[in-house]
Amino acid sequence: MIDTVVIQPGAETGEPSVAGVSWAAVVAGAIVSCALTLVVLAFGIGLGLSVVSPWGGSGVSATTFKIGTGLYLVVIAMLSSSIGGYIAGRLRSRWIGVHSDEVYFRDTAHGFVAWALATVLGAVLLASPASNLLGGTSAGVTQGAVSSASRTGPMDGYVDTLLRSDAPAAQSTGQNSGNASDSRGEMVRLFTSSLRNGGDLKPADRAYVSKVVAARTGLSQADADKRANDVVTQAKADMDAARKAAAQLAFWLTASLLIGAFCASLAATEGGGLRDGTWRRRPTR
Repeated sequence: MIDTVVIQPGAETGEPSVAGVSWAAVVAGAIVSCALTLVVLAFGIGLGLSVVSPWGGSGVSATTFKIGTGLYLVVIAMLSSSIGGYIAGRLRSRWIGVHSDEVYFRDTAHGFVAWALATVLGAVLLASPASNLLGGTSAGVTQGAVSSASRTGPMDGYVDTLLRSDAPAAQSTGQNSGNASDSRGEMVRLFTSSLRNGGDLKPADRAYVSKVVAARTGLSQADADKRANDVVTQAKADMDAARKAAAQLAFWLTASLLIGAFCASLAATEGGGLRDGTWRRRPTR
């Protein structure tokens, strides 16, 4: 007697009805990550303000501060992304009838998507308060300044050094005051247009600057040339230092983002495994 076995195709191999992405869990993990980032960032700002000092020889050095800031960005990313990714993995819906490798991939993807959403939310939400804070601070400083003072720019300090005289009172009255204001504005525009793109003063512009310095300060032409060269060199050195600092900050920020993505993905796999009871534990001896 022969028994006939009938296999129904697709009875156990079909796709589960549950969606592959639990958006509620992803959004929850992203919000938690953003909140933790804000908390730890606020603590870091207070910590940074407590270790710097305007007094010479006090507080940490600029190099130590920059390295500490970069490392703290990495710590923020590791902490907030790990907790956010764990929340996203632990709260996601359970998938029935899905292979363990696919579950592992989906958990990793949940952590990565939660990190990406938290990054976008942080860039949108945290940028606006920072801009308002900086704008309010600038407005307060401007309102507290003397009403007759003009709005300063990044090159005004160098022009001040360039046109500084040993007898400033002699140039503060009469027609000389108007000429001084005109020549100062001309120097600011000249330095700004020449050094904006990392260039240098043209020979004709440099000679003209030296003549203006000699006429304004009473220095000899040789001393005026030397002062103009020193100021230009100092301006370019400061611009180069600012460029290097911005590049280092960008590299630290990139590293923190990449490490945050890795931590969020790894923590999501742990949260998902604990959710399903499949997380690997070390065997007890």
